[in-house]
Amino acid sequence: MPLSFFMAQDAEFVPVEAVSFRALSKMTARQRDSATAAGAIALELARWIEERFTLPAADIPTLEGQDPEQAAAIVRERWGLGQTPISNMVHLLEMHGVRVFSLASDVASVDAYSFRTNGVPFVILNTGKTGERRRFDAAHELGHLVMHCGDEVPHGKEAEQVAQKFAAAFLMPRRPVLASGLRNAGIDQILIAKRHWKVAAMALTHRLAELDLLTEWGYRDTCVRLTQMGYRRGELSGAIVPETSQVLAKVFKALREQGIGPTEIADKINVLPEELRRHVFGLTPIAVDGDKHGGPSPEGRRLRVLSSPKS
Repeated sequence: MPLSFFMAQDAEFVPVEAVSFRALSKMTARQRDSATAAGAIALELARWIEERFTLPAADIPTLEGQDPEQAAAIVRERWGLGQTPISNMVHLLEMHGVRVFSLASDVASVDAYSFRTNGVPFVILNTGKTGERRRFDAAHELGHLVMHCGDEVPHGKEAEQVAQKFAAAFLMPRRPVLASGLRNAGIDQILIAKRHWKVAAMALTHRLAELDLLTEWGYRDTCVRLTQMGYRRGELSGAIVPETSQVLAKVFKALREQGIGPTEIADKINVLPEELRRHVFGLTPIAVDGDKHGGPSPEGRRLRVLSSPKS
């Protein structure tokens, strides 16, 4: 870290009790503290951006205590998503006010986590995972934000199961899945349908069993066969391109047009350019040397999430 980091005001660290870690009891203190420290730097970057841009306000329903299947349906209805597959989870979260950042690679043992600070929701994703896994992680963390919204986020197996069920129902809604002709589906049908819903083959198989479209024996047999084919480790057929951030792409593009590169941004938040890159890695490309010509991919055409930079 640069000298300015140690001379600056203390960063606001994210309280562990406010974070939705997947397996807090299994984490070492070093892993836990590294992950929350990554969240602190993401907070600093988000605040610096918010001083210069108008970002979407938080629009996350509070549905604590609801059945996760019902909660997922309520969020879909509130956000006008209908029953169709979600095209991009990262864009969807950002459009509803969630700040999405990347988990630094030195804490790759953490899948993802989420928290709120001053009413602003954050999701920190492990961008080293497959596109399908990242989508499910994003939906899982949305489940925590929706259903575990108190000052102290519940931890443990039960809380994780709730978030997991929410994610499955949010990405693969009950009614269209039931109507999709997948009762007793074979491997080929599952591999085709997973591309439609943009989920992992194993995730879809589990959802089919959850909706009683596969018998217990059929579920176990399908899982064994998919594992033998390599689908437990990753997606071999029809893998999707990992989703990126529209907000960060627009922000870095606008800043680059003003002559502000990654080096200047890193200086403002008292980190090195490489540290800045680690917190947006996999979400938008930036040139770590401040080269104004190396920047984000072209902005999306459908979603307008930013106003002009503030003066």
